[in-house]
Parts: sequence; structure tokens; C-alpha cells
Amino acid sequence: MAVIHHTTLTPTKTELLAAWLPSRPWYRGGDGAPRLIRAGGFRLDDPAGEVGVEFVIVRDTSGAGPVVYLAPLTYRGAPPEGAEHALVGTLEHGVLGRRWVYDACHDPVFAAQLPALIEGRVLAQAQSVSDTPDDDVLRAYRGAGPMAADFGSAGVTDHQDRTELTAGDGSVLRVRRVLSPGAGPGAGAPAGDAGEVEASWEQPDGGRERGVLVTVRTAPPAS
Repeated sequence: MAVIHHTTLTPTKTELLAAWLPSRPWYRGGDGAPRLIRAGGFRLDDPAGEVGVEFVIVRDTSGAGPVVYLAPLTYRGAPPEGAEHALVGTLEHGVLGRRWVYDACHDPVFAAQLPALIEGRVLAQAQSVSDTPDDDVLRAYRGAGPMAADFGSAGVTDHQDRTELTAGDGSVLRVRRVLSPGAGPGAGAPAGDAGEVEASWEQPDGGRERGVLVTVRTAPPAS
């Protein structure tokens, strides 16, 4: 299980995201810099214990109306070869030292652990407490067989509201980048979707709202 260190981060995660988000096709802010507030999230464990995996949910109030973004991130102690295109930035961790922060959709650890979460093989972990499952995160899987093991191998594509990780068999993981309240797992799921992950985030008034963060569409069986 990942150990959560309560220490200083320079720059902070929200500062890194504020510099990175305007370059993304899903960014919907105004002319000025993003004004981000942490609104929620959770973590996944890396079985090897080397890579931090975190779903970060932030609310941006810089535009005409607030927008909630999902930014899955991975944290590494050294930059992997060929990952420059996915780098969000670097930060100094008060305990671990320099950490390289990546858009998790391009990280193979994330691409392996997210299907494991959807299938129920691993549990979502609390964002700020070590070794504590996050019961707020719900998942469902309705597929006829195991999910693909190579999401991202056939491409990672950004769209106006999501990022898609495509597997070799044509299955697609859709990570929603702009969040809105919606139905829970299995309730009103889009036709053809075989599973999803749902969680909640904080509203400006302190209340909570829930929505789907990730969906998966599996490839049709071979004829």
C-alpha cells in the first residue's frame, strides 16, 4: 500500500495543473490563468510500490462559470524514457525529493491499474490517508470476459471532453476530463458501455455531487 506523506510540495499540485491545463483541448477557462480549488479525488496503488497514481479533481473558477476537471496524475522518482510528451511538470517533495509528474493516461501503471479497479480486482484508496480504502468510489463491470490488458497500446487520444485509451482488440477506456453530476454505475449507462467508475466531489457550498469519471467499451466478440 502507498504511504501518504503529509509534507511540503513545491510547486503544489494545483500550481502545476494551473500551468498545464490551458494547453489541453478540454480546457474551458477564460482569458486569465486558471483559479483552481481541490475538490476531490482518490488514489490507486502501484503493485511494485514505485509509482504514485492519483485521480485529482479540481474546480476552476476563472471563467464565466465554474468547471470541474479530472486530472489523473502519476508521480515518479525518475523520468521514464520517451514520456516527455506526457510531462505535467516536476515538484520537490519534502520527503521523497524531486518527483516527475505525468498525465496518467500515458502511463502504463495507470493503464494497468484502472481496468483492475473497474473489474473489482483492486480497491480505490483514500487520497490523503495511508492504507485506507475509499468507499465513496463505486465501480461496475458488466463485460462477458476479462478486460483487455493493453489499454493505450493502440493509441491515447485527447478529445474536447475526454481522453481515450485504445487497446489492441479495439476496447476503449474513456477518461472524462470535464465532470458533471450524473447517474451511478449501471444506472443510465450509455448503450454499449461495459463498466464505469463513479465518485463524488465537493461543491462550492460544501455539499457533494456525484458523477461518472471513467467508462469502458469492450470490443465485440470475434465471429
